[in-house]
Amino acid sequence: MASLLRNRLKSVKLKSFHNLSCRAITISSFMCNNKPHEIKETVSLLNGKTLTFSTGKYAKMANGSAVVQSEDTAVMVTAVCKDSHDLQDSFLPLTVEFRMKSAAAGRIPTNYLRRELGQSEREILTARLTDRSIRPLFPKNYLSEVQIMSNLLSADGINDPEVLCINAASTALSLSDIPWDGPVGAVRVGLIGDDIIINPTRHELQKSAMNLVVAGIKSSKVVMVEGSFNDLNLNTVLHSIKAGMKEVKKIVASIEQLTIKCGKTKQEVKEKIFRQELLEYLQLHYLTDLKNIFSDFTLNKQQRDKAVSSLRDSIVKNIKSQGIETVENNINHAFSAFVRNVFRDLIFESNVRCDGRGLNDVRDISCEVNLYKPLHGSSLFQRGQTQVLCTVALDSPQSAVKTDSYTILTSGLKEKSFFLNYEFPGYATNEVKQGRGVSRREIGHGALAEKGLRPVVPADYPFCIRLTSEVLESNGSSSMATVCGGSMALLDAGVPISAMASGVAMGLVTRCQPDGEIEDYRILTDILGIEDYIGDMDFKIAGTKTGITALQADFKIPGISLDILHKVLSEGHTAKRKIINIMSETISSPSVKEENMPILETFEVPVQKRNLLLGPAWINIKKLFLQTGVQWNDF
Repeated sequence: MASLLRNRLKSVKLKSFHNLSCRAITISSFMCNNKPHEIKETVSLLNGKTLTFSTGKYAKMANGSAVVQSEDTAVMVTAVCKDSHDLQDSFLPLTVEFRMKSAAAGRIPTNYLRRELGQSEREILTARLTDRSIRPLFPKNYLSEVQIMSNLLSADGINDPEVLCINAASTALSLSDIPWDGPVGAVRVGLIGDDIIINPTRHELQKSAMNLVVAGIKSSKVVMVEGSFNDLNLNTVLHSIKAGMKEVKKIVASIEQLTIKCGKTKQEVKEKIFRQELLEYLQLHYLTDLKNIFSDFTLNKQQRDKAVSSLRDSIVKNIKSQGIETVENNINHAFSAFVRNVFRDLIFESNVRCDGRGLNDVRDISCEVNLYKPLHGSSLFQRGQTQVLCTVALDSPQSAVKTDSYTILTSGLKEKSFFLNYEFPGYATNEVKQGRGVSRREIGHGALAEKGLRPVVPADYPFCIRLTSEVLESNGSSSMATVCGGSMALLDAGVPISAMASGVAMGLVTRCQPDGEIEDYRILTDILGIEDYIGDMDFKIAGTKTGITALQADFKIPGISLDILHKVLSEGHTAKRKIINIMSETISSPSVKEENMPILETFEVPVQKRNLLLGPAWINIKKLFLQTGVQWNDF
């Protein structure tokens, strides 16, 4: 036995001599019987659901890697960073990708190549959901390129992988050496009757009046909220968020335990790339000039942006003429911080915003409907400098959107008879954009607006409804303007919606202590584009006068407390009621149009005559469609 062991050790040394870089791997593989060392943590949630977190088995060359599993659904997420030295912007270059592999569900793709092609809408929406959950917790000065890759390992068709992606990304970042102030935990909340369901299955979600995803951190701060509701009241929504946050804390504790066991030491974050002296110089010499720009309530978006840009050019010219040793990139970063500080301080000092509105005021609104006769329904919604044109097209049930095979497997949804397409062309913001298909942002905003309107559209409506929204001007909250314009366009098309719906975007400006705790804040109603860019929050709220149909929160700070969240929802609920009152002055009930509306008739064909009607291979039905445009549903 001893001689056999010596011979094996000699073979190990021989392999190490020929490939020195593999020495440690060869020895460890021999000692561990060729099995990677996997460490696991399990957390039990409400309703008997469990999540298992593991690391150390897959993708060990990444900065961080983790697998999260719920029953037979498992998602692996890797986190990789690349140090960038020549960044020209202060925006974190974070990319998040999610891919659903058919092999994970034991299926073969149905396309011609029989392999995964471009990203589906659901993959994009899941990636955006993960992005909004983790982005607020990166240090402000950390600007290295970070890529999060989510890979679906297995799918049982029962448990939803979207929440697993968020938790796996949180775990991978916590275990990695990438600077990040997590971990974050996330759960999906459903409501069946009066019972709250945590991480509901596919079948439970189909019965649920709520589909809410909540992400938060250990201190009970909410980092991300997104959901759709069957026109539920405010108290029910708040109660569900609180119930979700209780389970979030359990998940965060489990990730922390796993990080203690095998987490890496975090990288050091570099100091600010501009000198503090530059910021003090701008504060001393140009404070009055910038305050005058932000206090001139007659300026619109273009005029204000042009005035700020002219001031920056003047500052760069003056600094260079005085021989101050710095580079233009440093001046631009310092100027951005200067603008941010002045803009926010003015709101705290006067409780008046840059367009002259108070904190709770909504911009001026104008509405029109029935713009062109050939359209089944149309509307033009103008709120400040945000203008949205919505149109409705009614067609046969055969025109419904067919979902991909994996979405059918995991959600049970085979087709959508009501769907919304959102378009954001470059001219809406006076920009030149190349036409490269639908962007991720357009898909996300369209999906949110669709969630806001779907609960008020009758499920038994006989026609397929396509609602299109084209943003003609944009200065904040175009997705919520789509909800408003879409609601009126549906009424103009004669669709008997249960109630008018509207939407509003809420903002937040905070002052924080050195430890990050919020010591003072201002909530802004119906935010402008600049308030979204410089502020700390973009919280979109859609619903009717009595309830909420959709929520989506995008935070730039490491979360907000439940008390602030309650105030934001309450003020947003009040604002959307005001907007509905204004919209009702233009249209408040379904229009009656007969000249161009589609007609749906049902009649019985005797069994012995059906073959005569259809013809060989349905040739008669095809001819009828080509000659008259009449479509037939399945018999």
